[in-house]
This record gives sequence, C-alpha cells and structure tokens, in this order.
Amino acid sequence: MNASIEPHDDVAALQRDVADSFCDLARETIAARGLFRVSLSGGSTPRRIYELLAERDLPWDKIHFFWGDERNVPHDHEDSNYRMVRQALLDKIGIPADNVHPVPVDVAAPDRAASAYEALLRQQFGLPDQGGALDWDLVLLGMGDDAHTASLFPETKALAIEDRLFVENFVPKFDAYRYTMTYPAIESAKQIWFLIAGAAKRDALRQVLSGEGDVAECPSLRVRPTRWFVDKPAFTG
Repeated sequence: MNASIEPHDDVAALQRDVADSFCDLARETIAARGLFRVSLSGGSTPRRIYELLAERDLPWDKIHFFWGDERNVPHDHEDSNYRMVRQALLDKIGIPADNVHPVPVDVAAPDRAASAYEALLRQQFGLPDQGGALDWDLVLLGMGDDAHTASLFPETKALAIEDRLFVENFVPKFDAYRYTMTYPAIESAKQIWFLIAGAAKRDALRQVLSGEGDVAECPSLRVRPTRWFVDKPAFTG
C-alpha cells in the first residue's frame, strides 16, 4: 500500500492535484455515462479544493453532489458541511438546484433525517428499499488524527452497521450526533480518494498503512482507497 503513495510537497500541491484529477474523472465519466455522482467530504483541506473547482469549466448540469457525512446542525450553521461547500463552490457555479443533495438535518430527530437521506440516496440511484449498491463515481474522504473517516468515529455504533447506507451516529467525545455513510455505502464506489494532509495525521496514517489493528479503534483501516492524496508532513515513508 505504501508503494502507491507519492506524497505531495505540501497541502497546496495536494489540493491542486485533487482538483485536476476531479476534473479529468468528471469529464471522462460524463463522456462515458452522461452523469457524474460524487460524495463530498467536509474539512479544511477539501474546502480549498472546492474553491479551485469553482474556477473550472465543467458541465455542472451533469454533476450531482451528495454528502458523505454531516454535522447535526442547521444548514446555515458555521459548522455545517453543506454551508462550507455552498460558500466554496455551489454559490459560484451554475449548477441546477436538483443536482445538489444535502442531508436534510433534523437536530431534534437525527434518526429521522438519516432515514430520509438514505431514502433519497436509494431513489437517486434506483435502488430497492433494502440492499443494492450506490455505485458512486467518486467518494472523497478525509481522515482525522484519531483515524476516523466520514463520521465513522472510533468505538461508535455506526462501525458495525452493514444493512444501511446512511445513519445517524452518536459520538461520545463530542456528546453529539453526526450523520454518516456506512462502510457498505463507501465500499460501493468506483473511485475512493483519501485526502490526508498535515503532521497531526502522521500517526493515524502510519497505523492505516500498516494494515494492523482493530477497525473499532482505527476506522480508516477498513477503507481501501483507489487513490491516496497525501502530503509530506502526513506521510511516514
């Protein structure tokens, strides 16, 4: 797994490479299938990527955006992943409203919101009420310094869920709910890209690359990305 990683000099180079690669994949996929469906990641590293994408000339009417995870806050809250993407990208491009699919957050009833988003995903991908694979064209993922990805945090219930695509997940260290794709939803993607930057991620990345340990304590261990985008401060060699 290590041999396939060519670390970028810094996070800015990583972000430019992801934006370029995103555009190439989007154009190739649209040419082949007429549609490009992406699950987005939150965080500071993706934000700059979205800003770069806003400067590109892409067929936005053929691109559909979804969210791999979300905070249990209103869409106008400063912590909202949807708000971040809207400010960095969506407000700057001519994308049809029907192509943007944020999580329908319900602060008081996160279980209801998660079920509603799973139903939306199933409708968008033409799946039955149970089973089936989302078949994403691309899933973008980050990784925390605790090795979480999406909102699959260590020692949380969502790690064990195999019969759902999207769930609410209580995270004790925040004393709050998050929304997240499950492992089966992530693993159904044609392309999974891990975006990992900064020295704070070094220990977590080292453990993931070792392939050793317990997924319950290191959730990113289960993910098998098709591409790694890593900068030198995060890379262990």
